[in-house]
Amino acid sequence: MQVTETLNEGLKRGYRIELPAGELDAKVEEMLLEARPSIEMKGFRKGKVPLALLRRQHGPRLLGEALQKTIDGAISAHLEESGDRPAMQPKVEMENQDWKEGDDVIVTLAYEKLPPVPEVDLAALQLERLVVTPDDAALDKALAGLAEQAGEFADRRKGSKAKEGDQVVIDFVGRVDGEEFEGGKAEDYPLVLGSNSFIPGFEDGLVGVKAEDTRDVTVTFPENYGAAHLAGKEAVFSCTVKAVKAPKPAEIDDELAKKLGLDDLAALRTLLAENLGSEYRTAARMVAKRALLDQLDAQVDFDLPAGLVDAEAAQIAHQLWHEEHADHHHHDHDEIVPDDEHRRLAVRRVKLGLLLAEIGQKAEVRVTDQELTQAIINEARQYRGQEQQFIEFIQQNAQARQQLQAPIFEEKVIDHIFATAQVTEKAATPDELQAAVDALDEA
Repeated sequence: MQVTETLNEGLKRGYRIELPAGELDAKVEEMLLEARPSIEMKGFRKGKVPLALLRRQHGPRLLGEALQKTIDGAISAHLEESGDRPAMQPKVEMENQDWKEGDDVIVTLAYEKLPPVPEVDLAALQLERLVVTPDDAALDKALAGLAEQAGEFADRRKGSKAKEGDQVVIDFVGRVDGEEFEGGKAEDYPLVLGSNSFIPGFEDGLVGVKAEDTRDVTVTFPENYGAAHLAGKEAVFSCTVKAVKAPKPAEIDDELAKKLGLDDLAALRTLLAENLGSEYRTAARMVAKRALLDQLDAQVDFDLPAGLVDAEAAQIAHQLWHEEHADHHHHDHDEIVPDDEHRRLAVRRVKLGLLLAEIGQKAEVRVTDQELTQAIINEARQYRGQEQQFIEFIQQNAQARQQLQAPIFEEKVIDHIFATAQVTEKAATPDELQAAVDALDEA
């Protein structure tokens, strides 16, 4: 095998690899020898078929397989010798497209290698973690929220107009082009205005109604509505209002606690304090993690594989486009071209991703089988009724497993850095913590 370098520019590498015909022929013979013990042929005992006869019968079939194995072996040998780690799948092409058996094999190999990552003195990093203890005001607010969720609706005073948050009890009949349609009719239906549980515009059309009112509400079904015969169609719903009810929170007492499976109000407050404390710690970690990543981003700089940055920028642009066009669930849109902001975010993500991977590798951070299994189970719960099919898909798809494993690995690396860095704790109020969290979205 002869390897000739054709490109050495930054992280880009190119090579011309020549494989002698004899090397390929030797690989075919090796494969024939491996297979001969199990081959039967009329006139010969099993495993005793002459090699020349095997070559005539099976050689053409094995040639392509041997060619691929030889090329793969040459590339692996080159990467092992050079120490290069390709950032993405290398591009491999046959140079002599008219190749035939007996010719030398010439392939071109091109890739971007992963860059050397500078070492960071983790012990010198200075970080701050907010510490928030649930106070009475926060507990009272949480209790009020629970009381509202556990509450009921009570009739408003006669003649009162419905407003957002109220419940209206209605009979309705929907018509498209004057004709009733299946599923467009109901009686005594309790609808909370502002719940967004109906077609867009329907609930808005009932704001201001009173008990015993009748009102026609005109709406347009979304273009992506589940029933194709209604998608994009205008419909008129004739509504009769039977009652207008206002939300009435439950009393905050021992009975509320018992409804929730606890002994008394004191036990409920204790549980809420524990839950709030957990929420505060999670939020404080988010803030500290962002500060850590900002600090690493500012301190470390190195060459990045352009292919990785381009791929990440395209993914960011595509994701943000769909977030802005939430009603478009397919990918039949025009090409989305990343802009400068997408590329800026991509550069940061690729740089920090490579840096965290290097830190984790040196610290021997590992994702255990138990951690990955738990992540798979948690993800499967989102596919109600199809949990087993999802788990089987993950088990058979290495890339999908990697996508679940990557965030676990990242969080464990972050934990390692926090344990090594100089971390000071700062007492904060819930409002100060919330302000810090809100600032993350604005950055």
